[in-house]
Amino acid sequence: MSVMAPAADKKLTGLVAATFTPFTTQGEINLREIAHYIDYLKEKQGVNSIFVNGTTGESMSLTVAERKILAEEWCLKAKGKMDQVVVHVGCMSLKDSQELAQHAAQIGADGIAVIAPFFFKPTTTEALKNFLHEVASVAPTLPFYYYHIPAVTGVNVLGRDLMEGIEELIPSFRGVKFSGSDLMDFGQCVSYSQPHWSVLYGVDEQLLAALAMGAHGAVGSTYNYIGCHVNELMLAFEKGNLIQARTIQFKVQELLSFAKKLRFDLGVNKQLMNEVSGLCLGPPRLPVMPCPHAHAQSILQKYHSIFPEC
Repeated sequence: MSVMAPAADKKLTGLVAATFTPFTTQGEINLREIAHYIDYLKEKQGVNSIFVNGTTGESMSLTVAERKILAEEWCLKAKGKMDQVVVHVGCMSLKDSQELAQHAAQIGADGIAVIAPFFFKPTTTEALKNFLHEVASVAPTLPFYYYHIPAVTGVNVLGRDLMEGIEELIPSFRGVKFSGSDLMDFGQCVSYSQPHWSVLYGVDEQLLAALAMGAHGAVGSTYNYIGCHVNELMLAFEKGNLIQARTIQFKVQELLSFAKKLRFDLGVNKQLMNEVSGLCLGPPRLPVMPCPHAHAQSILQKYHSIFPEC
């Protein structure tokens, strides 16, 4: 397949669904569901961009070979349907990350994202920048996003510090997926952001606060099944209807607050997507445990009581 056009062509905005990885009941990747999944997101949720092989996609539980197969299938089936497919290529190994970045360029991805390695952690901003540079350099035409998620990685480099002078080191840099609760740092990222960058927020229950700070869009797992409602939230905010936007945000918080009391982890989140969408995405891969049936039904009942059909 052809290599992508230069990185400056498209700006990533709006809602981006962080996709789950479909597995069979035996725990193998299930490519057959991906086409149905994409149609569901577009037609039922009004979501037109996806972030694949990320945290929600259980990337760290996948082999490099599996991630390549999945990325290629997502890109192939999304062509002509999704606005953008961003492939997360971060790994603990620099070489694995580079291999996945090169592959993403070959299959026509619209961008790549990289999480900070979190076994041998970068201890300074400079170390993290150097790691990201080495990954980005092997796919220089692809828009490059830093995936900031300090609660998972334990790498507490401020997003704003990372942005300082980043384009001199990584010319293809196009923004940050900011999955952290530090709204001061997030605001500083937006304030420093260049016109062709995207600062995307990744804490679904705090999206409205991020929009007030100037977020260009959002990446999240719940947008797989409440995307249509969150699109309404964003539209209400754009129109200056804060009461409506706040009402929807509070509904999201009510659902997630209820779910967290029942251990809302990736396994529960994935099962909720199965129940709401009717897709067969399978269970999570160990060490993440499958969702107990009673938990799934309780959360599903709560979901239906809060959110009517789109």
